[in-house]
Amino acid sequence: MIDEILSGKVKKASFKGWVYRKREQKDAIFLIIRDSTGIIQCIIKKGDKSWKQAQKATIESSVEITGTAKKDKRAPGGYEIKVDALKIIGLAETYPISRDLSTEFLRDVRHLWLRSRKITALIKISSKVSGLVHEFFRKQGYTEIHPPMFVSGACEGGSTLFEVDYFGKKAYLTQSWQLYAEAIAHAIEKIYTIAPSFRAEASHTSRHVTEFWHIEMEQAHATMQDIMKIEEDMVLYVLKGVAKDCKKELEELKVKIDIPKKPFPKITFDEAVKRLKAKGFKIGPEDDLGADEEKALAKDFKGPVFVYDYPRKVKAFYCKAYKDKPDYVMSTDLIVPRVGEISTGGSRVDDKKELIERMKEFGLDRKDYEWYIDLRKYGSVPHAGFGMGIERLIAWMLKLESIYDVLPFPRTPKRLYP
Repeated sequence: MIDEILSGKVKKASFKGWVYRKREQKDAIFLIIRDSTGIIQCIIKKGDKSWKQAQKATIESSVEITGTAKKDKRAPGGYEIKVDALKIIGLAETYPISRDLSTEFLRDVRHLWLRSRKITALIKISSKVSGLVHEFFRKQGYTEIHPPMFVSGACEGGSTLFEVDYFGKKAYLTQSWQLYAEAIAHAIEKIYTIAPSFRAEASHTSRHVTEFWHIEMEQAHATMQDIMKIEEDMVLYVLKGVAKDCKKELEELKVKIDIPKKPFPKITFDEAVKRLKAKGFKIGPEDDLGADEEKALAKDFKGPVFVYDYPRKVKAFYCKAYKDKPDYVMSTDLIVPRVGEISTGGSRVDDKKELIERMKEFGLDRKDYEWYIDLRKYGSVPHAGFGMGIERLIAWMLKLESIYDVLPFPRTPKRLYP
């Protein structure tokens, strides 16, 4: 692998890769070769036995190279390969990306654009983030659970459900694991998952996709305050881990990760509305916060901020209301600069009567949720959890303009290809 050569441990090198760049001179051909670990410059001199193969090689041709590594400060990574043998494994046709770098075109050829240094770095960082999330929760004693992808009812509202035919019955792709997680939390008290979720939202913003990866956790005997603390610790664990272990990828992206201090600021929804009105935003006491409002709040705090105690009308049916202020629920969003909301969490309704009333408010058919009501009939306990879009977390962390870059093949209302 190229990284072993760049480490200085290999003198006589034999490796496989792809032609990333090519530069031809009268007496020499320079090939920049890439693999999953890095790039390295290879030189073939006129008269060498590999000269004709080097002339033939095109951008993105797959090759096998044998040669001698030597230090060269002018070369990428500080090393160069003097080629002894060059074999073309797969000769590439004229690579289309070199002639068009428009955003739409790059999305059309996403299957090829994945080979770019930027997307490669993002994929590696995404993998690291997933690993760090697993690491964090397991160190805290959480058990990983795999939720079903086919569900019989809505979790986050019926308007964003993807309907599918399930052997002649109506079913849906999951919006969240949460309802099922609540059932499992009554058996295994601390649980988490990283799994895909699906939202049929006709939204075309840079922070919305129809299929995304969801970090979710649920815990019995937990409160909204507990959840904010867990979420804060998890985010910091991820940020510090990426900053420590992904230096090469961050250098490729020219990004420095900002590590916020704990505790993160916390404000109520009503306090947020007052701040926003002072900035000229028109928002009522029962309106939800939009992306512009969320970004404005995060900009005020210059980092992540929790907004909590939302009006019950803007949150899901399972959110627990306060007994002394029933128009508000124990729900919290984590809001960050440039992206806005990256997670929603809070306390769940644990009383059967309250749950049934909330379901009626939302016009839900009780027979689709009898199993969920059962959880309140047989040993119910206070419980809470959160869900976070992993792509939004990464987009904020890496200062990206869009979450599309984080996904190898982003799915939007207008894009199902490739």
